[in-house]
Amino acid sequence: MAKVFNVTGACIPDEHYMVNIDDRLRAIKELVDSGKYFTINRARQYGKTTTLLALEQYLQEDYYAISLDFQMFGAGEFENENVFSLSFARSFLRALRSGRDSYAAGRWGILDELSQIVQEERNNFRLQRLFEYLSDICSISDKKIVLIIDEVDSAQNNQVFLDFLSQLRAYYIRRNTKQTFQSVILAGVYDVKNLKRKFCTEDTQKTNSPWNIAADFKIDMTLSKEGILGMIREYEDDYHTGMNLQEMAELLYDYTSGYPFLVSRLCKIMDEDICGRDSHASKGAAFTRQGFHEAVRTILTEKNTLFESLVGKLLNNPELDDMLQSLLFTGRSITYNPDEPAVDTAAMFGFIKNQSGNMIIANRIFEMRLYNRYLSTAELQKQKIYKDSLEDKNQFIVNGYLDMRRILEKFVEHYDELYHDSDVAFVEETGRKYFLLYLRPIINGTGNYYIESRTRSLGRTDVIVDYRGEQYIIEMKIYRGNEYNTRGERQLLGYLEDYHMNKGYMLSFNFNKNKEIGVHERVIGDKVLVEAVV
Repeated sequence: MAKVFNVTGACIPDEHYMVNIDDRLRAIKELVDSGKYFTINRARQYGKTTTLLALEQYLQEDYYAISLDFQMFGAGEFENENVFSLSFARSFLRALRSGRDSYAAGRWGILDELSQIVQEERNNFRLQRLFEYLSDICSISDKKIVLIIDEVDSAQNNQVFLDFLSQLRAYYIRRNTKQTFQSVILAGVYDVKNLKRKFCTEDTQKTNSPWNIAADFKIDMTLSKEGILGMIREYEDDYHTGMNLQEMAELLYDYTSGYPFLVSRLCKIMDEDICGRDSHASKGAAFTRQGFHEAVRTILTEKNTLFESLVGKLLNNPELDDMLQSLLFTGRSITYNPDEPAVDTAAMFGFIKNQSGNMIIANRIFEMRLYNRYLSTAELQKQKIYKDSLEDKNQFIVNGYLDMRRILEKFVEHYDELYHDSDVAFVEETGRKYFLLYLRPIINGTGNYYIESRTRSLGRTDVIVDYRGEQYIIEMKIYRGNEYNTRGERQLLGYLEDYHMNKGYMLSFNFNKNKEIGVHERVIGDKVLVEAVV
């Protein structure tokens, strides 16, 4: 059976193209060998289940790895302590016996005793008794036991779950005198702290977590550029597309920052959707820079489980929604403060990450998807600048390519007409937004754009526009004097050098009364700068 790119469920090495995660497994095993209890909490579709399934096999030589999934526990199984204890024991026994013949030995009679309790569904079987049996099993086992629980945030009852964690904690603390698990690994989107916040009502105690024994889990679960390269090299060995492997790996990483679902989804779109279209008749034509950008346009307009989950979080969390809009449109730096609930929530769900102490959107795909969401609101599309763009857009495509100078000329004309009396505060809040609002209908369906995070600041933001394989760099800035302007020009020239381009564009919001509104072109060395002033 031919391998495919997988975006649903866990990846299986014999069936799916996937990044080699041996380094990750080795790092996790070091934590297990040290007897650590820890939580793997990452955003949705981040490779947690794939990692846990691989880890179960990776540990088998040295340990009995018992893997459970709370998602397979129904709401009724969290009804109370007794029901949960029986359900947990039943699942634990099934996992322990699965594929293992050694438990037929008489010294494993304790399992038969526990099985009898489960079969009879005794109504007085509490967590304390469950853990006494688990401790006895650990004490007679010929290998140390590792407990792995996936989807812990599926727990339906706060108190039962917290009591369960309390028992794990008690045995961990007394592990020198009471036999217990070598290691316990919990996995889910929420960490235990946020699980408590999710469950608790206002009058419920929210401190003194019973999981304060957990070690920090600092292992990077993003896909590296080298890992992505290895995955697509395997695909290339199968199909001989002739793709530029290094370029494709860099594109995939640059746009996704290694978010596992996004990497696999883009590859799947190129392999199954882009390939066969009129302009990309073969896999070799699909796995090109042009095919990649077409895949980006596809993923930005599709409905998938990841984006539906992210949008749901925004709808349910207005404070988070407002914070992300401010981050995207104003250019303000927002300090990464994990003690701030909105920041903590945004990081937990994978919207943002910490870069040098400031928040940035986690990857370009998320950023573009969020820009499209915010710029498509009914309120913004009522703006005159948006309607002007719809009327103007047919004049900006020349021989299939963008006339970016003409776009800037028309934007200056409309902006000056509508907002010539605007002040600095107005521009800081809306200037970038209105330019992107004007730009979006022009490139919609054929091109895309993103903000270069390295240059995002209150004074300067660089927009990278991709249109039919051509890139355009536009620096948007608020004019703050000649010295600042000269420094901005030098920065843009350096940026053009990085991109191996000879022409760049500047959009300056200038409040000098003697400013000359319009578009001007200057040649500096071998570079051409086209500056629009409003």
